[in-house]
Amino acid sequence: MYIMNWGVIAQNLPLFLRGALLTLKISLLALVLSIPIGAFAGLCRVSRNRVISFLAACYVEFFRGVPLLVLLMWIFFVLGRILRLGSYWSAIAGLAIFSGAFVAEIVRAGIEAIPKGQMEAARSSGMTYVQAMKLVVLPQALRKVLPPLASQFIILIKDSSLVSVISVVDLTLIGKNLVATTFRSIEVWSFIAVIYFCMTFSLSKFIAFFERQSVRE
Repeated sequence: MYIMNWGVIAQNLPLFLRGALLTLKISLLALVLSIPIGAFAGLCRVSRNRVISFLAACYVEFFRGVPLLVLLMWIFFVLGRILRLGSYWSAIAGLAIFSGAFVAEIVRAGIEAIPKGQMEAARSSGMTYVQAMKLVVLPQALRKVLPPLASQFIILIKDSSLVSVISVVDLTLIGKNLVATTFRSIEVWSFIAVIYFCMTFSLSKFIAFFERQSVRE
């Protein structure tokens, strides 16, 4: 009969906190890198140049269709060996490329949500397409994409649990190691679930507050 012993949590609390901080750090860096990748791909998606739009669509559809676990393994064992990235930067690169595909769709949707009359009015006033996009469309689209981008950060935190397969000592790998040494799987994984929930729930509440402020403005 399995008898629970929650003392293992208190004994290894510094390890859990270290893993949680590394998880947040990896997720934040991946998000910072994925935003310019996704923004560029999103702008290319709405480009009037069919070749550019097609290439951007290929990037989005491919990386949204490939499992993140497979992408991480490929980057670590293939691209990472060539560029000597190591497990840490391979994890960030994989998450950034994967998340960038979703950010691209967020940006595309935000731009297309702006009424076409805004672009037409800007063009009729003498602006070029680039000027109209930069000065009229994008500032309005930015307010629409910020909440989904914040939600993408929450998704990244959960997705980052997969980086343990390429030996990144994040919260999940620390949990695996503790289970292997203490045989306290229920206690360890339950506490890790609570940590992930606290991180994502806190961020979701912040996002909800931000959205309410945006609506009031």
